Amino acid sequence: MVLKKLKSLFAGTPNNPRVLTAPQNAGETILAPDRPFCAIGDVHGRIDLLDPLYRRIRAEYGADIPVIFLGDNVDRGPDTASVLEMIHDLARTDPSANISLMGNHETMMLEFIDDPAGQGARWLTFGGVETLQSYGIAVPARRPDAEDAMEAADRLESAMSAGLQDWLRGLPAVWSTGNVHCVHAAMDPAVPPDRQKPRVMINGHPEFLTRARSDGATVVHGHTVMAEAAIWEGRISLDTGAYYSGRLSAAHIDRDTCTFLS
Repeated sequence: MVLKKLKSLFAGTPNNPRVLTAPQNAGETILAPDRPFCAIGDVHGRIDLLDPLYRRIRAEYGADIPVIFLGDNVDRGPDTASVLEMIHDLARTDPSANISLMGNHETMMLEFIDDPAGQGARWLTFGGVETLQSYGIAVPARRPDAEDAMEAADRLESAMSAGLQDWLRGLPAVWSTGNVHCVHAAMDPAVPPDRQKPRVMINGHPEFLTRARSDGATVVHGHTVMAEAAIWEGRISLDTGAYYSGRLSAAHIDRDTCTFLS
């Protein structure tokens, strides 16, 4: 049964063979937040998509509604530097209305800064080269030698604006209201929301997409690229592959209602 369900979820495209399509029989999703909010899926360096979408959200829903950035704002797209500056400025100006979560790509970028010639080197093959280029830093190859990697990490730290790296290191793994929980990647469906491990919420869980929760909680997430933003079986999925598809998706979530925007 699980194998059959997995096969029904996966749908390939020429750009990304792991794009998913939510099942037509979407199942029950309970929406009972304590207050309305908006969430934005994985930006991946697309300032050209983020800026107009954010302006639209504020125009339609007001200046005070919380906007949750679900992580993976960096890498792959061409303008990570501009995306980070925008979100960081918003968070400093009104932190209660602009909340960014930690994604696995932010984690990899920080690992590169900390250990560029070791574990952090993998970041360059996951979109880190594009991020460095957005800061005007050229990398000779996606697998540079230790000296080049350390130099690139030093230049990245120097290029970041004051306070940006500290802000990134302090990003939370979850933001919750009522029965709705925003994370980057996933929650373990067998574990209560308040006992989730940060690494699961940031990097994912093998049963998240195939096993429905039994506690009535709803998880808003990115990380998994969807053909369309979807609400299904206690999940609201908002990553629509902005870096290659040109579609950045968001949702306005209120009691019993979910409205998608892009």
